[in-house]
Amino acid sequence: MSVVEQYARAHIVTDTDVQSLDERGAIPVVLRYDADRAPRDVRICLPGPHEWTFTRELLERGLRAPAGSGEVRVWPCGRVQTVIEFHSAQGTAVVQFDTKALIRFLRRSYMAAATPVGS
Repeated sequence: MSVVEQYARAHIVTDTDVQSLDERGAIPVVLRYDADRAPRDVRICLPGPHEWTFTRELLERGLRAPAGSGEVRVWPCGRVQTVIEFHSAQGTAVVQFDTKALIRFLRRSYMAAATPVGS
């Protein structure tokens, strides 16, 4: 399987471009990796038309120390949380994830990339 899709829950910390998501609770998020189409990238999809694509390496670096590139910034927040900041023409969305969910997703993506086609 070269596609990894994982569902996670996240919290919107600041949501200037995602006003409709401000429920003060967890929101559903889809983490996606497709080794065949974009072997270096991951996608994070928030509810509605809010989707960002950035390198898997950026996500991994951001779990350990602040990292950023273009519209996306990632940094650890304590021992169990990771923050991802998304910038767009409409504003900025700051989303907080459980680090374990992101680590699990990255592990699955590396396993998918290492699996030969047809296995």
